[in-house]
Amino acid sequence: MKKYVNARDVLPKELIEEIQKYVKGQHLYIPQTDRQSWGTSTGIQDEFLIRNTEIRRKYNSGIPIKQLALMFNLSEERIRGIAHEKCSVE
Repeated sequence: MKKYVNARDVLPKELIEEIQKYVKGQHLYIPQTDRQSWGTSTGIQDEFLIRNTEIRRKYNSGIPIKQLALMFNLSEERIRGIAHEKCSVE
């Protein structure tokens, strides 16, 4: 569970007063601006790209969806989605 920070502890009084003109007593979420996209720090995004490219290659070479689902431990629906999606890297 995330802990909330009291605005009085981190923001100047003038800024709080300005924000209160728009948001009175409600919770306000302020997103980070320098947040990385999902999977970039762990490398999983690259792994999925490689896996999906391999699935498309095998599908295009004639391997049936049912067999690909077993090979990659994915549902047949997911394999169909990957096999038919456009990939900008290919």
